[in-house]
Amino acid sequence: MYNLLSDDKVHEECGVFGIFSPESDNVASDIYYGLCSLQHRGQESAGIAICDTYGPKGNITSHKDMGLVSEVFHKDTLAALKGNIGIGHVRYSTTGGSCIENAQPFVSSYSKGTLALVHNGNLRNTGALRKSLEDDGALFHGTSDSEVIAYLIAKKRTRTATIEEAVYLTCGLMEGGYALIVMSPRKIIGVRDPFGLKPLCLGKRGNQYLLASESCALTATGATFVRDVVPGEIITISEDGISSNFDLKQKKQAHCIFEYIYFARLDSVMDNVSVYKSRIRAGELLAKAYPVDADLVVGVPESGITAAVGYAQYSGIPFGLAFYKNSYVGRTFIKPTQKERESAVHMKLNVLPDVVKGKNLVLIDDSIVRGTTIAGLIALLKKAGAKSVHVRISSPPFLYPCYYGTDVPSNKELIASSHTPEEIAKAIGADSLGYLRVEDLEKLVDGLPICKACFNNEYPV
Repeated sequence: MYNLLSDDKVHEECGVFGIFSPESDNVASDIYYGLCSLQHRGQESAGIAICDTYGPKGNITSHKDMGLVSEVFHKDTLAALKGNIGIGHVRYSTTGGSCIENAQPFVSSYSKGTLALVHNGNLRNTGALRKSLEDDGALFHGTSDSEVIAYLIAKKRTRTATIEEAVYLTCGLMEGGYALIVMSPRKIIGVRDPFGLKPLCLGKRGNQYLLASESCALTATGATFVRDVVPGEIITISEDGISSNFDLKQKKQAHCIFEYIYFARLDSVMDNVSVYKSRIRAGELLAKAYPVDADLVVGVPESGITAAVGYAQYSGIPFGLAFYKNSYVGRTFIKPTQKERESAVHMKLNVLPDVVKGKNLVLIDDSIVRGTTIAGLIALLKKAGAKSVHVRISSPPFLYPCYYGTDVPSNKELIASSHTPEEIAKAIGADSLGYLRVEDLEKLVDGLPICKACFNNEYPV
């Protein structure tokens, strides 16, 4: 499957959403709107699990399928999901294949009842955890670490007094970056990994409480942002209100910097940092570090637009729109030949010749992974009459893979791991190339402690 313009990007794994209403409300539609606002975090599958705390104990109903939220859920589908608490998920796979067996939520039945789970992130010790479960006779239907986590919690629950204790014991075994929402028939539990690698926040609407990967999902449902879930926090929402366990909390934190560079939606705020302002700042830092004599600053839709505005504001070079993006073309095409792939790109994105002809351009994007996509865009710009194209990237060169839920390919597929910036510029047809400096990353997030292992090989452990 060939994904237009994004096959040469890094990807987030998933988005999670949950809601608890103390009244007998049907919350499925709220979860639907929350997931729609998190669609940028995953487009492979979507799912919702619902429970009615006023109905038969343990009656969790769910629906999930491959595709976008709007493709998986319809009016009748949502009407069948009745209950006052629920969780939802959108998925992009980094571990496990893209198949219905790995779609979430995972619903597990065990001797003491039923639970459902949604998960964003990636574990480094999935193999060891899976083996321990298989040795105890567990049978897996998929290949994702999310299923392993669900099995572990269910197993622990058979030996503990509460679901909170089972979640705590399970998370104590997990190594990696994750945000979880677990639903039992009477409560929902949110967990954020001790490093804070994966985002999770709390919202409130009337007497309802919500959990979501990003604050934009709270806004979409009319909820008010309350706070970010603290790294290492286990937060429980039930009829008794909210309670938290901080036993997993640690001093060291390492928030994923790529949430601010690319993953998160522009209108989200994470750990008190505006995503919009961080991308404007990235453009300003690029303009300061790599000035160039040019006529126009343009961005790659949509990933480079905001940083391009920042570059233009700092440099004084006018900002312009060089591309027309056709939003009505399907998100993916199966294209067996290179010629058909190129045609598909033209269907999605076209250059505006009147804007670029005879101009020296600064082209901004958020990253270069393999270099194939940006090389094609530069070729289009020059074919349309651009005199020169100076590329500026609002992240440092990708040199190392990620083990925490970001789909950074192996070193062999990272062009920067085997080529200098000068060599990359020549390979992609750019007149010059400048990356954001590693030492400037903290400036994007007001000094927030961050993970930058994919740039400097210093992994949080």
